Amino acid sequence: MDEKQNSTEETVKEESVVEEMETSTEETVKTEETVEDKLAELEKANAELKDQYLRKCADFDNYRKRMMKEKQDAFDYANTNILTDLVAILDDFDRALAAGVESDGKEKTDLKPVVDGIKMINKQLRGLLEAKYNLSCYGVAGDLFDHDIHEAIAKVEGAVAEPTLSEVYLKGYKLKERVIRPAKVMVTMPDGSVSAPESTETENQQTDSASAEN
Repeated sequence: MDEKQNSTEETVKEESVVEEMETSTEETVKTEETVEDKLAELEKANAELKDQYLRKCADFDNYRKRMMKEKQDAFDYANTNILTDLVAILDDFDRALAAGVESDGKEKTDLKPVVDGIKMINKQLRGLLEAKYNLSCYGVAGDLFDHDIHEAIAKVEGAVAEPTLSEVYLKGYKLKERVIRPAKVMVTMPDGSVSAPESTETENQQTDSASAEN
């Protein structure tokens, strides 16, 4: 009786050990499957992030190239408007020059039509640049000398009260209020034979007084 009971208990124990081993094996398999699943998910997420990164890099590179092209285009074609206007002036020059040539190709002896045409073009061009582009010219003999806008390339003494432009070699030009080319002039300096106007003398005295105080 005792032997049978012991045999039964041993059999139960063996079955229990087998079940535990089977359970442990199943859990191990499940654990391995879970790790593999997580690894697969991480690899998938990594691939997606890598793809997004490469797309962003490509988008940024395209954006950079587009900005560089737009910047270069803006630089290359910045003067399109003014050049389009000047082309029309060149057409007028062609017509003026054509007016000085006979139908057989010989130059006319009377060049008055050419001169009149050039005068008209000159007036048209100056009007265009002043009205549309705020470009104005200055510098006329008789104007007072201003070292801020005039460049004296020669000087003489004469009967003037203040430094005065006696000759203008090249006219000056302003873009709005900025001088883009100073007028190149000859200046007549006072020789002492003419007194400066009283208002000018007063201004000079005030300037000298202010300078002394400083």
